[in-house]
Amino acid sequence: MGHSSFHPTPRTLMGPGPSDVHPRVLAAMAQPTIGHLDPQFISLMDDLKALLRHAFQTENPLTLPLSAPGSAGMEAAFANLIEPGDKVVVCINGVFGMRMAENVRRMGGELVTVEDEWGTPVDPQKLSDALAAHADAKVVAFVHAETSTGVCSDVAALCGIARQAGCLTIVDAVTALGGIELRVDEWQADVVYSGTQKCLSCPPGISLITFSPAAAEHIKARNTAVQSWFLDLSLLMGYWQGEGARAYHHTAPVNAMYGLHEALLMLYEEGLESAWQRHRNMHELLAVGVQELGLEFVVDSGCRLPQLNVVAAPEGTDEAQVRRKLLADFNLEIGAGLGVFAGKVWRIGLMGYAARRENVQLCVSALRESL
Repeated sequence: MGHSSFHPTPRTLMGPGPSDVHPRVLAAMAQPTIGHLDPQFISLMDDLKALLRHAFQTENPLTLPLSAPGSAGMEAAFANLIEPGDKVVVCINGVFGMRMAENVRRMGGELVTVEDEWGTPVDPQKLSDALAAHADAKVVAFVHAETSTGVCSDVAALCGIARQAGCLTIVDAVTALGGIELRVDEWQADVVYSGTQKCLSCPPGISLITFSPAAAEHIKARNTAVQSWFLDLSLLMGYWQGEGARAYHHTAPVNAMYGLHEALLMLYEEGLESAWQRHRNMHELLAVGVQELGLEFVVDSGCRLPQLNVVAAPEGTDEAQVRRKLLADFNLEIGAGLGVFAGKVWRIGLMGYAARRENVQLCVSALRESL
């Protein structure tokens, strides 16, 4: 058979991620590759960490990009904090809470789950009750922005409850960062991770993570080696810190880091508050269009994620057929439902560069025609 270069048809990405990549980010990634220990790259690493601390709203020195997608951020959080036999409380209200629980199981932790119905936030009272019943718990984990259901949970409240019980917290902010309010230091979250492919308008492939001083102390006091060599924070910091003399750990995806830097720079230029407001504004615009089509949101307005909109497919509609039509006729991608929502909903992303007026108009008019 003959082989040829790959040229994808440009799409408008309004699913649950990856989201539309900004042209500035693509242009940054096309720059010449340099060595991952080149002095120029090392100065880029330092600027990346500063921009990342700004995005997370933290002063944590241990704030860095990981050379692997968002799920690696999750694994790094659990692998560094958990030792075999540690009791961990995981709040589950969608797919990503379930993944957190799976990490605990695989790392030999003792798992306690707090479950809430899909489409609703994590219930702080349930967490309080679980911690009262399990006074020996060491870590509490939950999802800030549950991508599978479009629900936002109250990070400040949940972290406060965990801290009163003497637990460290792990927060999944993969879909949150850059899209909704996230204040790591003010809310006293211990380990927070995210990814590039949602509200940062960057291609998938890098996860972002920050560890509080308390989490760092906990890791230093471990009795066993971190289960993952690649994600062991002490080894990673030898590469990402170290004045002048950085230890070789792995070859960072140099061009992907250029893209991340540009994306974080754009977030810094726009201003976090402005970015959060833009996502809210575009959500409100979409809400008007969705309601005009006679469609309904699944999630209550009080805990709805502006950047991930879960819309119920009307009775008797073949939701997959509608998605295929949007892709074929409009080069528009929206997402399917997962888990209990499979076959029943569409997930419409307004993340990063996709959160623009013309995208909302395209989505609403394309849905009108496809229904």
